[in-house]
Amino acid sequence: MEPAPASPKPNPAPSGGRLLFKRAPAGRPAPPAASARPAVVSLSWEQEDIENRWGLFKGGRFTSVNKIFTFILAAGISALFLWLMTWLYRGDSSLHHIGEMFVRPGNLYATGPATLFFFWGVVISLVKIPKLRLQRRALELAAVPQHREFVLNEATAKTVLDRVRSLVDDTRYFILLNRIDRALSNLHNIGGVSDVSTILKAQSENDENQVASSYAMIHAMIWAIPVLGFVGTVLGLSIAIQKFTGALTGTTDINQIKDHLKEVTAGLSTAFETTLVGLAFALLLHLLSDLVQQKETDFLDECNDYCHAHVVSKLRTRPKDGNPE
Repeated sequence: MEPAPASPKPNPAPSGGRLLFKRAPAGRPAPPAASARPAVVSLSWEQEDIENRWGLFKGGRFTSVNKIFTFILAAGISALFLWLMTWLYRGDSSLHHIGEMFVRPGNLYATGPATLFFFWGVVISLVKIPKLRLQRRALELAAVPQHREFVLNEATAKTVLDRVRSLVDDTRYFILLNRIDRALSNLHNIGGVSDVSTILKAQSENDENQVASSYAMIHAMIWAIPVLGFVGTVLGLSIAIQKFTGALTGTTDINQIKDHLKEVTAGLSTAFETTLVGLAFALLLHLLSDLVQQKETDFLDECNDYCHAHVVSKLRTRPKDGNPE
């Protein structure tokens, strides 16, 4: 690494870049202010990730989300939604029945948790969109020179690696740059282009597994929401059967029987309404998560194409016998 310049004044950051001062590693004393070197970066995960901006939660790696952060948002949205449904339920508008489906006393046991799970899944999916947008911006950095005459070997790889690390605050938080960093950091141990392809392929599989695992919570909610609806169905049918039995055995007065039958229909309403809410929530969440996941899959394909076109195809390594490959 070059020695620090005598003047502590950094050059102004280029357009689109951010001026950051590198932190001293944990457990080591911070360097003097005069010798601190600013790092001009084009992308900063610490500052631009949507979860890090709040300053209270650490953002998930790549497109993974912070579960506590998303749960708090979902809980607030769910409370607001149920308050709105309560207002509709108590009003006399044409939307009264919609509010009744959610906040009828017998329905809340199922619709309350289902609403929370639905909005938690929605918040996770929506938070992943700006995180994916940040990851996609790494494709535009041109970390590896893209002119045809450029060749990647042990000498030029170090220059490229230094450039990649100078473009962002930490390459391990960016899918594409993390792959390039892993491959070029081990270039001196690589015997051929096929070995580079193997490293990139293994890292690609790891990234795909990381992205897939980030949807595990959403998939669990898609499974749990209709189950809660069916739980409401069972509870509603149980109430209806109990009230119907009481209507037949409690009295012979036709007017009292009619009053008991109203309670029977209320139980049947609970059964069908909770099922409807659960299935509708599960369907909407499934469609939204599939849409976001497809965008992530397309991005991973673009990363694979980038690595093949600008890394593997430009590599010229020397095997152990000394002959260039």
